[in-house]
Amino acid sequence: MSEGYVLHSYGDSRYLKQVVASVDTIRRHDTRRPIALYASEDHLQILRTSGLDPLFDVLEVLPEEHRSIVGFKHHLDRFMPFDRCLFVDADMIWCRDPDPLWQQLSGFDFTATGHQSADFWFGGPKGPGIVLDYLLDRRRRTMRRFALTYLPRVQAGLLYASDPATVREVCEVARGFLSRRAETHFRSRLDEGRSEESCEWSLAMAMSRMDIPVYPWHQGQSSPQLDYVPGLVDHDPDFEQVRCRYYTDRRVHGFRGIAAVGVRRALTAFFTRIPGRGDHMMVTPFSLHFGWLRYKRPYLEFADRTWTRLSGRQLSEGLEAGILSLHD
Repeated sequence: MSEGYVLHSYGDSRYLKQVVASVDTIRRHDTRRPIALYASEDHLQILRTSGLDPLFDVLEVLPEEHRSIVGFKHHLDRFMPFDRCLFVDADMIWCRDPDPLWQQLSGFDFTATGHQSADFWFGGPKGPGIVLDYLLDRRRRTMRRFALTYLPRVQAGLLYASDPATVREVCEVARGFLSRRAETHFRSRLDEGRSEESCEWSLAMAMSRMDIPVYPWHQGQSSPQLDYVPGLVDHDPDFEQVRCRYYTDRRVHGFRGIAAVGVRRALTAFFTRIPGRGDHMMVTPFSLHFGWLRYKRPYLEFADRTWTRLSGRQLSEGLEAGILSLHD
């Protein structure tokens, strides 16, 4: 059966640069699995003009109606060019041989990275409003209303699919939950000033309804992806060698999501004094995810350098081929 990576791209051309950079890191470790890209017409044209289209084994136009987060990830069954597809975000650097990851995922019809249980921050308000959600237990109210016995945390940067019928049903159920958002405690990301709606909480509800397990997000040395947080990741400029500080206590590990560096460090210092809470390891995940906007700059700079290097190499090779043909 064929296995391959699936990416998508639309909007500003900087997103295409990120796709190319991510694909370049995939090829550091995996030179045999094909890579598909579904992109807007202008992005495909830029690729071809730059001579970078050979990076991809499948190039297809992404229809206008699917050029959004939910437009793509709530219709994954329409974008499965391989028997086994790993849908990956563009803001990810691949750090090691993914063969073990593919082997572990092969037992699923569909899955997404995540945690078995979501906290109140998942799909909830990001400010003081979270206190009211907690006190009123709005999470439980949503679960009761939709007859769910648990609510997982989904991180949709990595989605795996091998059975089109299952994927189609997951997407249909997720779209149904999204259309009923007003009946849940989840907040619209559009109300927070973001340009696109999130797909994660609706996918999480769909997976709960269909009793589909998430693929554990944090697995120590075998973590499929870890977030990039300055000060907690050691790396060279081109991310060829990556080591992440990984706390074995999930609560301590979760402090990395706190934006205020001083608060994060103080909480980490305090809780790691408790016996057993300070245990940590330095790990190389399969991928490093630059999901937080405030920490994206190193990846954006890397993407620019990668684009310049690869497009420049293609131009140089094209000129050399032209000169040789003239001599012939």
